[in-house]
Amino acid sequence: MALIKCENVSIGYEGQTIVRDLNFEIGQGDYLCIVGENGSGKSTLISLIPRFYDATKGEVLIDGVDIKKYDEDTLRKTVAVVQQRAALFSGTIADNLHMAKADATLEEMRRAADTAQATEFIDRLEKGFDTFVSQGGNNLSGGQKQRITIARALIKNSPILILDDSASALDYATDANLRRAIKENTDSQTVIIVSQRVNSVKDADRIAVMDDGEIVGIGTHKELVDTCDIYREICYSQEQLD
Repeated sequence: MALIKCENVSIGYEGQTIVRDLNFEIGQGDYLCIVGENGSGKSTLISLIPRFYDATKGEVLIDGVDIKKYDEDTLRKTVAVVQQRAALFSGTIADNLHMAKADATLEEMRRAADTAQATEFIDRLEKGFDTFVSQGGNNLSGGQKQRITIARALIKNSPILILDDSASALDYATDANLRRAIKENTDSQTVIIVSQRVNSVKDADRIAVMDDGEIVGIGTHKELVDTCDIYREICYSQEQLD
């Protein structure tokens, strides 16, 4: 299972509150997207779940257990996170994928790469999955690096998958294909996607809108256009009110 629940959660340091009084629940298999302007607290919110940060008030629970009671290894197996800045290491593409699952077969790597929309460019490389990747992936484009890191997270098959604006370098068509494939191929996983693009979140089961460290709206795209001023303003700025 992977039921996530935040109860009265706040984070602050040096006298400044970054996020405040968060209360929400994400069910097993749910597909939740989080949107908001820069500095609204999106990344801080999702960083609570793998314990990159700890709440200074309230509790974050996975399947009813406070995440502070999970040992680090169990939590890392439960939550797979892909951040905006793709972190790749010196070695082959296969080596980078094996970091998530050491015994992954070629079939498993290909399946994860298919979902991540990475097969399209990997198959054009002379050595395919055996292509060498330089430290930091400097011999790949930004979009290629992001797709490999997404494939690496998918291959873990963790109960919770978090993508923190990790498709920002992809064109709109590839991003749409990625979201469609993730939704189709992660039925048993709880998926949380942070994005700046309204177009990337419109088909989510639910969308959470953040502003100044608070969740100011949760609902479908249509519901939020009708009821949430902040979301409507974001949509208007991106010409996504339909």
